[in-house]
Amino acid sequence: QVHLMESGGGLVQPGGSLRLSCVASGTIFSINHMGWYRQAPGKQRELVARQYAAGNTNYADSVKGRFTVSRDYARNTVDLQMNSLKPEDTAVYYCNAYVRPGSDYPGDDYWGQGTQVTVSS
Repeated sequence: QVHLMESGGGLVQPGGSLRLSCVASGTIFSINHMGWYRQAPGKQRELVARQYAAGNTNYADSVKGRFTVSRDYARNTVDLQMNSLKPEDTAVYYCNAYVRPGSDYPGDDYWGQGTQVTVSS
């Protein structure tokens, strides 16, 4: 079993910054990609940013240049540094990881419980 624990959400004014953190624990052989999705009210969940085991990253166009995803491969953590926040960044942010529990087992997607980020004056 794999568990993802997020921290760091909250209320921030437009133009401000927040840092989200997520740690994966449990039976982990390897993690392929690890990153963040978000879901705003009435909208579908969307990819924000993720980093692969090789180090390459994906970002949503809407956050490029403002958000930075970073992993600590030894500690099984992923952070999301969010700068120049806008009201449209308001959403529940979910940590996501594709984890293999053993060398003989296929991987699977795991999700955190979500953390609220609200950008408002």
